[in-house]
Amino acid sequence: MQKLIECVPNFSEGRDLDVIRQITGAIESMDGVALLDVDPGATTNRTVVTFVGSPEGAVEAAFRAIQKAAEVIDMRKHKGAHPRMGATDVCPFVPVSNVSWEEAIACAHQLARRVGDELNIPVYLYERAAKDKSRSNLSVIRAGEYEGFFEKIKDPVWKPDFGPVVFNEKSGATVIGARDFLVAYNVNLNTKAVRRANSVAFDVREQGRIKTEDGTPSGKPVLDAKGRPAHIPGMLKHVKAIGWFVEEYGIAQVSMNLTNIEETPLHAAFDACAEAASKRGLRATGSEIVGMVPKKCLMDAGRYFLRKQKWSEGVSEEELIDIAIRSMGLSELKPFDPKEKVIEFKIESAAKKSLLKMNLRQFCNETLRDSPAPGGGSVAALMGALGVSLGGMVANLSAGKRGWDDKLHYFSNWAVKAQQLKDELLLLVDEDTAAFNKVMDAFALPKDSAEEKTARSAAIQAANKHAAEIPLRVMQTAFKSYEILMEMAKKGNPASISDVGVGLLAVRACIGGAAMNVRINLAALKDEKCKSTLLKKLQQIFAESDSRFKEINNVVEKKLG
Repeated sequence: MQKLIECVPNFSEGRDLDVIRQITGAIESMDGVALLDVDPGATTNRTVVTFVGSPEGAVEAAFRAIQKAAEVIDMRKHKGAHPRMGATDVCPFVPVSNVSWEEAIACAHQLARRVGDELNIPVYLYERAAKDKSRSNLSVIRAGEYEGFFEKIKDPVWKPDFGPVVFNEKSGATVIGARDFLVAYNVNLNTKAVRRANSVAFDVREQGRIKTEDGTPSGKPVLDAKGRPAHIPGMLKHVKAIGWFVEEYGIAQVSMNLTNIEETPLHAAFDACAEAASKRGLRATGSEIVGMVPKKCLMDAGRYFLRKQKWSEGVSEEELIDIAIRSMGLSELKPFDPKEKVIEFKIESAAKKSLLKMNLRQFCNETLRDSPAPGGGSVAALMGALGVSLGGMVANLSAGKRGWDDKLHYFSNWAVKAQQLKDELLLLVDEDTAAFNKVMDAFALPKDSAEEKTARSAAIQAANKHAAEIPLRVMQTAFKSYEILMEMAKKGNPASISDVGVGLLAVRACIGGAAMNVRINLAALKDEKCKSTLLKKLQQIFAESDSRFKEINNVVEKKLG
């Protein structure tokens, strides 16, 4: 699955648009990176840039941007309302999709080392990437700002994590780290009263409200052991909230920052506000997301609301997102367009042509025309996706069967697994064609000099190896479908047994077709050890596939009668 990481560098320039364009141009020069947002501020004299890409691409794009900022920004002349300590003041990495914290922290460390070593800029690590936990907080590191760092850096306590122990007069210092994704999220209330919206905000936010002796908001505060006002905690962790009136819409909202969407996801914040509002005679009428969100936020919400409805969660990502939008009223104030608000979709819309964006007729036409790609490998992956989709269909039909309420959770889980395998196989439809194109690109490399011939030969071998590995992944992924098909053959809705059978035939055809594509690419591979390893894997999967097919087919045939 695609790995995506977000990077949100803040640059100490918010007035000179030419300087800002040079910095964002450096980011856009990196292939595979998508620039999502550029937000300059004249008063703060600061620009916040948001882009996403693969971990490797994001690190390179961030380095190019920091390098360009060091060239075009002179901190000796900088004045602005926002605290700052360098041309690139802060540069956090934020995991978005299929990126672990370990990978995000590694990105921060890799970038920090390059900035320190290659650009001679002192670098401090913060948040989850901090080596010294006393430096985790950005405001602690930045204290004293640019002007104070000439002396601060001389203190051994403030030796940079990377780079020189001498303050860079022109570029200042930079803070690089890894932090949680922050979602700005507002819940709409059927009131115009800010005071009432604040009451709901205090109910839900982590800090809660100040504890008073008589329990009223205007009562005398109760003090804790340190003499500070004690608080009654709110319903949600990792949430900051306040009530406000939005003149544009004529309503009051609970405005929240969700700082850990794993522990307190979007749907939990919405339901908490709805519950607190209801207790006060109010109603949560909808909500809005400010900025962009990872796809997982909405998919998790969709699954949550399906569980509340006691319905199968094994639906497509498009349907999950639609359920989330409707359940949280995300289109109440203005239309919510997932293509504009979901990070992954925004990237896909700007991406190169994909076979998955074609309709059935277009895909068949593209396959039929006089070009070798898409070919057998992509078609095999598609057959696998269709096969496991039929297994998932039977699981969903069984989950919704009247009188089978006690089996809902069981079949829903199988439908969810089928959706995951279907999505993996569909991605491999494009991957197989892309792998073939890489082989063609390698053959097109120049071969005039001895060096060019050597480089071309190495590129061809690497491309052939990759082209063999992709259909092998298709085989491995499709093989997992047998488990779903067996369960549906044995326990699924008996009226759908023929659908299980068709799905079984499609999966077997997928594995057999993918095996042929592995073999044809291995034929051109000179690395005998690698060839032998891949061939053994192929033979093992193929043999096990044949055995599993016969086993499941026997069940299908008996039930067909």
